[in-house]
Amino acid sequence: MKDEQFSQNQDIEEYDLVILGSGEGGKYLSWTLAKEGKKVAVVERKYIGGSCPNIACLPSKNVIHSAKVASLVSRGAEFGICIHGYSIDGSAVRDRKRKMVDGLIDLHLKNYAGSGAELIMGTGRFVAQKTVEVTMNEGGRRRLRGKDVVIGTGTHATLGDIPGMSHVQPWTHVEALDSGVIPERLLVLGGGYVGLELAQAALRFGSKVTIIEHAPRLLPREDEDMSQAIESLLRDEGAEVLLGCEVMSVSGINGDSVGVFIGWDGRKETIVGTHLLVALGRTPNTAELNLDAAGVELTPSGYVKVNEHLQTTAPGVWAIGEVAGSPQFTHISFDDFRVIRDNLAGKSRTTTGRQVPYALFTDPELARIGLNEQEAKVAGVSYRLFKLPMIADLRARTLSETRGSMKALVSDDDQILGFTVFGVGAGEIMGAVQMAMLGKLPYTAVRDAIVTHPTLLEGLVGLFSSKPTEVSNS
Repeated sequence: MKDEQFSQNQDIEEYDLVILGSGEGGKYLSWTLAKEGKKVAVVERKYIGGSCPNIACLPSKNVIHSAKVASLVSRGAEFGICIHGYSIDGSAVRDRKRKMVDGLIDLHLKNYAGSGAELIMGTGRFVAQKTVEVTMNEGGRRRLRGKDVVIGTGTHATLGDIPGMSHVQPWTHVEALDSGVIPERLLVLGGGYVGLELAQAALRFGSKVTIIEHAPRLLPREDEDMSQAIESLLRDEGAEVLLGCEVMSVSGINGDSVGVFIGWDGRKETIVGTHLLVALGRTPNTAELNLDAAGVELTPSGYVKVNEHLQTTAPGVWAIGEVAGSPQFTHISFDDFRVIRDNLAGKSRTTTGRQVPYALFTDPELARIGLNEQEAKVAGVSYRLFKLPMIADLRARTLSETRGSMKALVSDDDQILGFTVFGVGAGEIMGAVQMAMLGKLPYTAVRDAIVTHPTLLEGLVGLFSSKPTEVSNS
């Protein structure tokens, strides 16, 4: 009887736009179209505003900054400040983060109220083309049909199929950021961005840390000199870094005693810690969406299949952000919003050829835009290489933050092909180079600019005034 009633459209609410997930792309799309007078519904299972303000980007940077303060306190004598007998309060670090998150949630709720978009707290799944059934968190069900539907359900941390993992109940970044616990000995499984950022924070809070990575070096997509610089940073701060490891099993209980059984450097051994943080990548949130009912196909890796306009295989259904296989950065999800917004308005906007800047928020940071050397080599692109140590950036000297270097790849016609910087303020420095690349300015425009002294950006003048190395990959 229920299916018969459903087929007769007796319980379906009609919307111009239904969005599954309130993450970066989805929320901006909802607010924008609702303000234009469209009837918009956003279905959110748990985190208002998505993962970034709740459990990922902003909370992690909040905690990382607390760790930076701890580092500065430990270096007090270096700056002529005598500090004796300080301690780290893990619960206070957590509470500072929670206060920020609460403020961000309030801001999101105000944006929903002000825009007119309807926020529905519940779990959505497709029951027909462009039709979603929502199991409400407060009880009951609703069925929504949109002229257009956007899938923006994001991803979650991958735990993998390592024997013993489910029994151990390890931390992902979610639990690590909200535990309020400073581990005595933290084992970090995975040497990617999440693992490295939280590993360094734990070190600075006083934990002993071991990083266990499958690849032969950290951050294998970056140039070898940059990955080695990151490794040296972590080792200098006290981390044990094990590379080329095969994890065979894990055992114990997280928070008590955990063992990771690995094959490493020609031998097998068990690494023991009190806590285990798993940072092995992301898995798309598609399993419970019943996408077959909507006619939406997946890629072989489980992401929603989309074209360059972010259209799925079903007419009127779109996908946005990480679940669509877009690069896993909040700023890319925001650009996905602009792509779908324009396409819904009858324009033709694509994701093709867009820039993907990013930063690793260790201290100091690693940031990149465009090609690096190993990518240029694979692509057969010749370039001039400009490179400068951060110690040559005079502002870095005033900050006593001289670790690292910056480098740029420049084409024969003086265009900047790519830029990488490992150093203090790396993300901000990279942003200036990105603007030059967007404007298609020759590197000489940056070289000859009058830049305020002493600022970190002034280092770009020194970089592009240095003598380049000619690298031929043709």
